[in-house]
Amino acid sequence: MTSLSVTSEPTLRVNEVFHSIQGESTWAGVPMVFVRLTGCPLRCHYCDTSYAFRDGTTMPVIALLDRVRAFGCSAVEFTGGEPLAQRNAFQAMATLCDEGFTVLVETGGSIDITPCHPSVIRILDLKTPGSGEVDRNRWQNLADLRPRDEVKFVITDRTDYEWARDIVLRERLDQRCNAVLFSAAHRQVGDTDIRGCEGLSHRTLAEWILEDRLPVRQQGQLHKVIWDPSTRGV
Repeated sequence: MTSLSVTSEPTLRVNEVFHSIQGESTWAGVPMVFVRLTGCPLRCHYCDTSYAFRDGTTMPVIALLDRVRAFGCSAVEFTGGEPLAQRNAFQAMATLCDEGFTVLVETGGSIDITPCHPSVIRILDLKTPGSGEVDRNRWQNLADLRPRDEVKFVITDRTDYEWARDIVLRERLDQRCNAVLFSAAHRQVGDTDIRGCEGLSHRTLAEWILEDRLPVRQQGQLHKVIWDPSTRGV
């Protein structure tokens, strides 16, 4: 009797793939291909991409990589949702790194980042108390920070700011990675950032940072300035 071997082709659940201008981090303004993967174990109160929790299409990794290559852009970011929740994302990122792509991943910080290819630039989004998910932070990830990595805090109020400030100073994050990023959170309605609603203003956050002489970089979301905040695929 002849036994048949069955091989399972690696796949990923993909929400969207698009070419746009990077809106955040020290890479803001750089043209980039974005791979938004489906699913996230967290439910942050201020999330603006909740549509990625479930919506998506299952794609073979090889087909996804072909789609990325077709844009003719050398910089790629894996995002979500939570991209590292799908184990095959590590393989996809490693393949692109080996081909010479600049690869970034924005991760919520609840999943081990150590399996990432050494060339992957990890943007670690540590969850503040205002996110509702502060207990999900995997603090061991801080020990694996590399000089090209970045750490991000989304600040909803003064409590969040002081919490983040204390971590930056205690862990000396500014000395251990490329940049520490502070973002002002705005109140969300569905997936849309409603301008003018109550939330932490950019000015207030800037004044706190300056008052404390804090060694961080304040950032906004450039893509929401270029396009309407509710627009997807940008």
